[in-house]
Amino acid sequence: MVVPNFLIRSGDRPDGSVENMKLNDQEVAVEMNGKRYHCAMDITMDYIGGKWKTVVLWYLRNDKKRFGELRKLIPQMTERMLSIQLKQLEEDGLIRREVFTDKPPLKVEYSLTEFGLSLLPVLDAVAKWGRELGQSNGKLVEIN
Repeated sequence: MVVPNFLIRSGDRPDGSVENMKLNDQEVAVEMNGKRYHCAMDITMDYIGGKWKTVVLWYLRNDKKRFGELRKLIPQMTERMLSIQLKQLEEDGLIRREVFTDKPPLKVEYSLTEFGLSLLPVLDAVAKWGRELGQSNGKLVEIN
């Protein structure tokens, strides 16, 4: 049995079109959760793509956080956008939303699921790349 290597995308064709994954010279795609993906990166970016998802996941990597804590850690992100991103990450199974209703006020905490924890090596690699780029091409500035 031949197992397709979904980490390899055949690449771009000379005419500018994109060649999808191949298995025995047949173009293939991955169908998962009602969606069709043309390569492994397509799958990954569906879960963590966009400006804010990886940032939210990064701040949840070590400990659970409340909504207000995340807002303080990511001040450039609006409340509405944070709410949207948290909902999407929860729907995708990457984070858990736990509501405590023992006594008012309502307390909600967010944390990574086991599935979300599986992304830590990816997040570490992305952060390392950004840190190295920042060190070589940027400069540290103080913020108020």
